[in-house]
Amino acid sequence: MSSAIDFYFDFYSPYGYLASLRIDEIAARAGREVVWRPFLLGPAFSATGHRPLLDTPLMGEYVARDFARSARLQGAAFQIPEEFPKAALAPSRAYYWLVDQQPETARALAKAVYLATFAEGRDGTRPELVAELAQPLGVDAEKLLAAIASPAVKQRLKTETEAALQRGVFGSPFIFVGDEPFWGNDRLDQVAHWLQSGGW
Repeated sequence: MSSAIDFYFDFYSPYGYLASLRIDEIAARAGREVVWRPFLLGPAFSATGHRPLLDTPLMGEYVARDFARSARLQGAAFQIPEEFPKAALAPSRAYYWLVDQQPETARALAKAVYLATFAEGRDGTRPELVAELAQPLGVDAEKLLAAIASPAVKQRLKTETEAALQRGVFGSPFIFVGDEPFWGNDRLDQVAHWLQSGGW
């Protein structure tokens, strides 16, 4: 298996959700694995001076249309949660609590949170929902809720977010094939071609 692809995403990123539905398959066709790396967009916005897309003058109405259009093109269920955007602390912390010991469970939970949030329009930032989604995966809900409130797990997410920004990540999704960066769900075809061709 060749070197892994790094997939950076924010759990409250619609484009991150759409990319999450394709990235593993794209990588598998090239004989690669994907390392899923949630981070928080808030610090990235602070660093770049940007704001959430829907809150950006002139851009917001277009982006709302593009979210839905992009989902239709992929054949993906899609709806924006009622309270949007929000900081996705709970699912990100839950992921990092799980990933070192149960990487496949962590990834399955990430996918479940994304589907609940953007396929069903539920509030994926709620710790109780994250715990509910984790239970069918064999995760103890009470332990998860305790873990995501712990200083160590909070610090882990902060450290991972800082590392993402230091690497140059400023949006979601953000994908690295080796040292080559690709920003946006609309760059996944380029990612696939880069993997196939070895770059250009």
